[in-house]
Amino acid sequence: MSGPDHPDQSDRPDRPSHRGRPALPVVIVGGLHADARRAAVARLLADVPGSVVLHHDLATAAAGTVVRTVRDATGVLSAGEAALVNDCACCALREDLVPELERLADAGGTPLAVVELWDSVEPKAMAEVVATGGFTVTGVITAVDPALVLPYLGNGDDLAEGGLAAAATDQRTVADTFARQLEYAPVLALAESLPGSPQADDEDRELLAQLHPTARRIPIGHGDGYGGGRAGTSAAPSELARAALAGFDVEAAAAAQHPACALLPAEADAHGVATLVWHRRRPFHPERLYAALEDLTCAAARSRGRFWLAGKADTLLHWDAAGGALCVESAGPWLASLPDAAWELVPPVRRAAAALDWHPEHGDRCQHLVFTSPGLDRDGLERLLESCLLTDAEYAAGQAAWERLPPAFDTLLEV
Repeated sequence: MSGPDHPDQSDRPDRPSHRGRPALPVVIVGGLHADARRAAVARLLADVPGSVVLHHDLATAAAGTVVRTVRDATGVLSAGEAALVNDCACCALREDLVPELERLADAGGTPLAVVELWDSVEPKAMAEVVATGGFTVTGVITAVDPALVLPYLGNGDDLAEGGLAAAATDQRTVADTFARQLEYAPVLALAESLPGSPQADDEDRELLAQLHPTARRIPIGHGDGYGGGRAGTSAAPSELARAALAGFDVEAAAAAQHPACALLPAEADAHGVATLVWHRRRPFHPERLYAALEDLTCAAARSRGRFWLAGKADTLLHWDAAGGALCVESAGPWLASLPDAAWELVPPVRRAAAALDWHPEHGDRCQHLVFTSPGLDRDGLERLLESCLLTDAEYAAGQAAWERLPPAFDTLLEV
């Protein structure tokens, strides 16, 4: 296992293509905002007659099992338990989900299978499991209560503290899990004014828009048991259903998450929320950047991107921060560091991204960091970032001198 929510299926045989089996469209619906997620699922059940929801409840994992339910708009059709695999609830989900989808497909007559993920399960992992199982993922939807976006992005608590961990070894936080759920899905189902939730305002909606500007945002209601329409909503009753069946490219979605070619947000400033895009062609000084990490991490509700560290000319480093916590890790080599023959092994989307960002001297090496937050101090943040770059004299000393700089990041990167 490569982690509680990142499956490694190299040890599993390829599943057959099941060419004689009726087609079964599958939509993934997830999100830590449980009430919003349930409203989105209820809307799909109402809008697609005959659709079926599969849900694995991981809350019982501590007792050694995962509870599976299969239901339609009338109620529960079946229920069962799956034993934990390697003490990992998500692993049990992976092993149990595809056989359940196979049974649904073999029975026929189901126009849409809705896989409702448990709170902290991330859609990327499950979309890849479903696709590997031979099924077509027609949509991925993350359900969101806009009023809760900032509180969840600011929540640095471990999932385990809230009973949301998917395994004993799960070290994810609420903030970073929510950020990945939000940014992976091309469709966001927005459930506002949920019972017990504060009223969303323009700042909340703007923050959501800047965090994921390319997402299709579909308002849904919560008034009746099926997530029925709400006065003033612009969404047609079947808009979410159309999005669920619109199609989804699992491979393209994975590529879009890679730090080297991720489609990051653009500059923006509205309703008290700002996004700073910081792009430079000079490496960071490792000691100065390391000393500034805490201030940079806390400067925005969300920051992400890729960066270039003097002394590590071959390594593309990934910056991923939310909830006051920062994850820095290697994301593989810069393409400029690879021999020409190796380029053929690189996915075309990666080569295209590098070509768009190519510099005659440094290739694709660069700083490309994006910070999004209400009340963002753009000027102060830019000054801090600039102070972490090599000075003119340090830059002029060249690569050989850069290699002798103190390796301040080696401990962080577990070199």
